[in-house]
Amino acid sequence: MPNKTIYVSDDDIALYERAQALAGGNLSAAVSRALRRFVDAEEARQGGYEQVTVRAGSGPDRREQRFSGVLLGEWRHPTADRRIERFRVYRTPKEKFALHTSRMPDWAAWSDPETWRGGWHWDWDRWDRERGGNPAENWRDFKQGLKETLRREVSRGSWWGPTEEALDVADSLEELRDKMPADFYDNLTGKGGGPDVEDLDI
Repeated sequence: MPNKTIYVSDDDIALYERAQALAGGNLSAAVSRALRRFVDAEEARQGGYEQVTVRAGSGPDRREQRFSGVLLGEWRHPTADRRIERFRVYRTPKEKFALHTSRMPDWAAWSDPETWRGGWHWDWDRWDRERGGNPAENWRDFKQGLKETLRREVSRGSWWGPTEEALDVADSLEELRDKMPADFYDNLTGKGGGPDVEDLDI
């Protein structure tokens, strides 16, 4: 096995010693792993790929996942239950295709006054009469309960931020076809016609 000599500066000795300890005493293995990651990342960067970090899962079970990829296309549309679906497709250095899907609240729809029409009304006087006691204490209890509800929902990721995210990886776009809108798939595969291109003499 060929030998390679690595000169380490005094400032980096502690780093190398820590790496050797984490690698079970095998410093060569630690260096090789680090170089392999560096080469993969640098070759991907030179090939036009970028590091992509996404989330997958829902609520407190969401986790971050990272890979190198180039964005091929993005598609988003509103749903009937006032949510937004967003689809992003990437090609990876290993010629695989990654589809990241996000489903999040459609805040534009929720802010539309028409959303709240239809008898939305809160009778505070009636609420106080039904609860009895001191109105100030009733209001304090209500605010405390609201804070607890919001805190619980935020921890679940239920109200803001993408509440459901998924990452699917396949060898071809065809395998991901059923997981994205048909029009988006047609655009990615060149079947959507696409807009005419006008050459500008500028």
